[in-house]
Amino acid sequence: MELTAPFQKLVQSTISTTQRIWSGYFYLVNLREENLELRRENDSLMMENARYREMLATHERLKKLLQFKQTINRPVVAAPVIGRDPSGWFKSVIIDKGIQAGIKLNMPVVNAFGVVGRVVSVSPHYAKVLLIIDQNSAVDCLIQRSRDRGMVKGLSNEICKLDYVVETSDVRASDVVVTSGLGGVFPKGLPVGKVLRVKKISGELFKDIEVVPTVDLSKLEEVLVILKE
Repeated sequence: MELTAPFQKLVQSTISTTQRIWSGYFYLVNLREENLELRRENDSLMMENARYREMLATHERLKKLLQFKQTINRPVVAAPVIGRDPSGWFKSVIIDKGIQAGIKLNMPVVNAFGVVGRVVSVSPHYAKVLLIIDQNSAVDCLIQRSRDRGMVKGLSNEICKLDYVVETSDVRASDVVVTSGLGGVFPKGLPVGKVLRVKKISGELFKDIEVVPTVDLSKLEEVLVILKE
């Protein structure tokens, strides 16, 4: 017994150790596979959640567009924005509706927050919209509170200027600027922007006024084209 017991003890210890290692190996393999499966499920749920959030955001935008459409009381065509002017010379966007949808040159383009721009080029299936922040854009407008008139023109990516507002006019910061209905493009009363700054220039007939557009033109996704003769 004294001779064989240590050997048997060693064999039994080796077997037990091997069994523990083997069991632990399979346990770790199963745990790793379970962990990978949980990660895959988590990634799938995160992607699904992101899709639902995007669907909800799209639904909210379209809901606001529909509400705005009802206030216009004119026929409109909804169109998604699919691109921007590739040349970089103009601040414009491309929409995926054109002549076949009834769109023509100079038709006004809006979204739920106000004026976006006007159609300057059109093909059978697409149209280019010149944004109000482009320096070639001009929209005849009114100060909603005082009814003073001026012309909103593009100045930069985020700012417009309100030209031809006489020195004696009553214009203040935060005044709302709306379309006047003159000029033959935009219906009257559409929101254009808010007055950011008013500056009087000595010896000049007109005030120096900056306007922030009501529409975030850097985040356009859907627009409404107002159909009119």
